[in-house]
Amino acid sequence: MKYKTIMGAAVALSTFICGSSVALADQFQIELKRSGVESSYDGRVILILTPDGKTEPRFQVKSTFEAPQVFGVNVDGLKPGKSVTIGTDVLGFPLEDVKQVPKGDYFVQAVLHKYDTFNLSNGKTVKLPAARGAGQNWRKEPGNVISKPTKVSFDPNGKKSIKISLDTVLGPIPEKEDTKYIRRIKVKSDLLSEFWGRDVFINGHVLVPEGFDEHPEAKYPLVIFHGHFPDDFGGFRTTPPDPDLECVYSERFDEPCYNRIEQQEAYDFYKQWTSDDFPRMLIVEIDHSNPYYDDSYAVNSANIGPYGDALTFEFIPALEKKFRGIGEGWSRFTYGGSTGGWEALAVQVKYPEEYNGAFAACPDPIDFRHMTVTNLYEDKNAFYREGPFGRVDKPGHRNYLGHISYTMEMENRLELVLGDKTRSGAQWDAWEAVYSPNGDDGYPQRIWDRRTGEINQSVAEYWRENYDLRHIMERDWAEIGPKLQGKIHIYVGDMDNYYLNNAVYVTEDFLKTANPPYEGEVLYGDRDEHCWNGDASQPNSVSRLRYNSMYVPKILKRIEESAPKGADLTSWRY
Repeated sequence: MKYKTIMGAAVALSTFICGSSVALADQFQIELKRSGVESSYDGRVILILTPDGKTEPRFQVKSTFEAPQVFGVNVDGLKPGKSVTIGTDVLGFPLEDVKQVPKGDYFVQAVLHKYDTFNLSNGKTVKLPAARGAGQNWRKEPGNVISKPTKVSFDPNGKKSIKISLDTVLGPIPEKEDTKYIRRIKVKSDLLSEFWGRDVFINGHVLVPEGFDEHPEAKYPLVIFHGHFPDDFGGFRTTPPDPDLECVYSERFDEPCYNRIEQQEAYDFYKQWTSDDFPRMLIVEIDHSNPYYDDSYAVNSANIGPYGDALTFEFIPALEKKFRGIGEGWSRFTYGGSTGGWEALAVQVKYPEEYNGAFAACPDPIDFRHMTVTNLYEDKNAFYREGPFGRVDKPGHRNYLGHISYTMEMENRLELVLGDKTRSGAQWDAWEAVYSPNGDDGYPQRIWDRRTGEINQSVAEYWRENYDLRHIMERDWAEIGPKLQGKIHIYVGDMDNYYLNNAVYVTEDFLKTANPPYEGEVLYGDRDEHCWNGDASQPNSVSRLRYNSMYVPKILKRIEESAPKGADLTSWRY
């Protein structure tokens, strides 16, 4: 792949561009400024080049064929006034080497993603990016140091260095305050603090029901809305859409003013939530971001720590105590999409009596024979389908027509550029951090070689026995099946962008034959992409905004069918 070269034409500069360099060079010298920073840094220096000057380069990074050029290199003890060089020995994406970048004018930006040192309870020491309030997003994480976007002229045959200055430290992100309907909770986890060797907190954004303060006698069912890092409770708005809102186009849904649709749906939910006939309950979105990803996948992990136990036995009881939850397994439900879909099903399977129903939409792979497009147990390579004389790239992302925007190799190489040792904060590294055994060096063991795609079968076996949800259900159904009857609900589009429907097909094959019967449901959306969640009456652009209302009838039905004798079915139905 080659980018269109920008030569001989005037290029409009955004207001953030401050100066330019005309030096032709085949390498970049990235210097940490001398004042206003810490005494030294461990971390990853990420450099981005793009012909597009409309937005900062750091916000343009993605896995697709349209991506900007990215390079990354580790730094250990980088001091103010010192620099790091990115040249021909540094791996890049989409092009692998700086020498392959076409001659031309580019907008350039560098980011120093800061690492902390963690002394783990297993006696090992690792350097990782601490969760500091931005959901493990290297583009925005407080404490990271960035350069100002600069326009440069680049020549792969030049002999001079282009100098970039890391001169701006990203400031802290303010914590959200309580409102009438959205309250905050912060719980120190003793389990996680012991694992990480420092205090670890789990944060929650709790949507409380109408009349919560006026009915102190009421106790409420609890719904855990699992998913990626939330900086607030999403999809809830107490005022109509902003009449002066500037429309933002959604390429994903081809909607010219999708932000207005989002605001309208959020306001409509507020009106439902406060209406006389809506059941009163608690809904929580949880911030369990950690040094590897924007959330923990809500299970115990050799690398991330005992998050499953911490959430189930520390955080949720503390939340129920503070906000008057009923506090019994029959009154707790989980739902979510994608990562949240996997989490919803995983906590239901692993803690079958602590929750009374999981509604898993477009879940991350729940059967590792279809880890997107790879069979971890039979394939030898995650990147290619190989024959005796040829091979073909495995796809990583498609649209509903089957058009491919990137391959498995591309996505994995970008992650390797963003961070080695499972430190990119991106999707494949997240799965690896959660599912893999801990390595001798303290970091997760690789499920496959990130340059060749060769699968490590011993690690794959560990994944199967601990996190392959279909395998675990089938293996343990005699014990857990009676506890899961009526609790499993799965929804996915049959053209999911990440091929997540494939794992659902084979999971359903088991559920159909399970004894005792599973008594739940599995539904597919015809030609629907990621993340279809069971509502065939609306386009996915709308239904994905209705998680907090669409499963309520199913939850109420489940409560009616399963609540034990003497259960509180009235105090929360005022």
